[in-house]
Amino acid sequence: MLATGSMAPDFELYSTPDQKLKLSELRNKKIILAFYPADWSPVCDSQMNLYNEMGKYFSRHNAQLVGISVDSKWSHLAFSESNKFHFPLLSDFEPKGAISRLYEVYDAGTGECQRALYVIDENGIIRWNYLSPVGINPGADGILNALEELDKLKTIDQ
Repeated sequence: MLATGSMAPDFELYSTPDQKLKLSELRNKKIILAFYPADWSPVCDSQMNLYNEMGKYFSRHNAQLVGISVDSKWSHLAFSESNKFHFPLLSDFEPKGAISRLYEVYDAGTGECQRALYVIDENGIIRWNYLSPVGINPGADGILNALEELDKLKTIDQ
């Protein structure tokens, strides 16, 4: 994984079949990058649904969640609509895993993203990361703790 304290690499991926999202467009917000192996798998389904439910807590910290996997933009569209997600799913499909590789969370053996989390501050600096075992939902506690710590630091700096 990329080290905390380093600048998060910018990228642009499809968020819908005809729209792209560029990471730098989210500056001035904290960003939660949730890399996950595959749409429709049981653990990924429960993880993304948990994060969907946690959206109001993330937004209290001025944070935007973004899900990323190597599934196609069409798979993401169906997965998102089926679950009524309120956050974008980005397709790291072509070239397959390019952004996952950039963030050092691509599993070449399976051809999927590892289950990895990054919290990036408003200036684009990686402030927290976590690599979860592939079969385990990492939950949201680590993300919320990281966001709370960032808020404390911001208050001290002001």
